[in-house]
Amino acid sequence: MSFSIESKLGDLLDNETTKAILEKHLPGISSHPQIAMGKGFALSMVAKFSGGLITEDLLKKVGDELAALG
Repeated sequence: MSFSIESKLGDLLDNETTKAILEKHLPGISSHPQIAMGKGFALSMVAKFSGGLITEDLLKKVGDELAALG
């Protein structure tokens, strides 16, 4: 399975490798009190509702690392 910023947040958090990438760029995302509400949505969609916490720059960095996984 390949991962991208269009992958569901829940899928990214369920995989230890992709979870580590998210935590590297978005420290504390896996334990955020409201994270359960976003698990069914793509990371790119969650970013739109993050109140600016997940910026386009961060999305690009995460996306590049996810793409590098193959």
